[in-house]
Amino acid sequence: MIPFSILDLAPIRQDGDAAEAFRLMGDQARHAEKLGYHRYWLAEHHNMGGIGSAATSVLIGHVAGATQTIRVGAGGIMLPNHAPLVIAEHFGTLESLYPGRIDLGLGRAPGTDPLTARALRQNRSGNERDFPQDVLELQNYFETPEPEQPVRAVPGAGLKVPIWLLGSSLFSAQLAGMLGLPYAFASHFAPDYLLDALHVYRREFRPSEHLEQPYAMVGVNIVAADSDAEARRLLTSQQVQSIQMIRGQRGPLGPPIDDIESYWTPAEKLAVEHKLTYSFAGSAASIRHALTSLIDQTSADEVITTVRIFDPAAAVHSLEILADLRQECTADATSPTER
Repeated sequence: MIPFSILDLAPIRQDGDAAEAFRLMGDQARHAEKLGYHRYWLAEHHNMGGIGSAATSVLIGHVAGATQTIRVGAGGIMLPNHAPLVIAEHFGTLESLYPGRIDLGLGRAPGTDPLTARALRQNRSGNERDFPQDVLELQNYFETPEPEQPVRAVPGAGLKVPIWLLGSSLFSAQLAGMLGLPYAFASHFAPDYLLDALHVYRREFRPSEHLEQPYAMVGVNIVAADSDAEARRLLTSQQVQSIQMIRGQRGPLGPPIDDIESYWTPAEKLAVEHKLTYSFAGSAASIRHALTSLIDQTSADEVITTVRIFDPAAAVHSLEILADLRQECTADATSPTER
C-alpha cells in the first residue's frame, strides 16, 4: 500500500492559543499512529497568527515523545533561516532521543514574509542561493567525522538522519535528483509545477548511499466527512484563512461558514481555488476517487495530507475515513509497472 502521512501546522484556533494547539497535536498524533499513518511532519512558519509550528524542532520532540512508532520530522525546516550546524545539532539530538524515527525535510523558502525573514536572518549572510551548499554542509555533519575535523555536530555526527528536499518549483526537484535524496512537492498550496517537478526529479535522479531509486511524496489537503456537503463546509475554514492572507490578515483558524460565496470576491475565489487545486473535500467515495486519480496522475510513492479543520473531533474523523481508504486507493490506482 502507498503510505499516507500527515503534515501538521499546529493550527491555532479562534478563541484558542498555542498551548491548546500543541495539546491537540499530541492527541492527533497518537490517534494517527493507531490508524497506521506513516509519518507525522511539522512545517516551519513564522509570524502567522494561525500557525503555531515556528519552533519546529521543539514540536517534533513533543510529537515523538507522545508517540511510539510513527516517524516524526520536519516538512520542513527552512534551511536559509538557520546555520546548518545548528540544524544538525537539533536533529542529532532528536535522533538520539528517538532513534530510527526522525526525518529532516529541508526547504529553501523563508516560511514567512520578507520583513520577518530579515528578522530571522539578521545574523546570517546566507540566503536561498546558498541552499545547495548548505544542504551539502548539513549532510556532512551527519557523516562519521574525520579524525582532524575541526567542527562537528555533537550530537549528530555519524547518525545519518534521513534528509528530504521539499519544493514547489523545479529547483529542489533537480537538486534532490542529483543528490539522490527523497523529494516532497508542496502541491497542497503550490499546484503549478507538480507534474513537471516530478518529471525533473525522476529524470535527474542518481542513485546514492541514501536512496537507490527515486521516491516522491505529494502534498494534498484532505477534508473527509460523512457527506460531501459537510466536508465542503469544513473546508471553508481553510478557504477563509487563505482569503485572509490575500487581504493581509494572519489570524487564527476560524470555524466553518455556511456561505463561502458571500465571503470571497470573484478574484479571491479564483486565487484560492487555484491555490487549493489539490484539495479534496467529500465523503469516503469522493475522496477515494480523487486520491486514486492523483496517484495515477503522479505515480506518487507516498501521499501527505494537511489537517486544517476547526473542530478537533471532525479532524480526527477525517483521518479515520482517510485511513480506511488507503488500501482501496492503492488497489484502484494503476500499478507502477503500468504507469
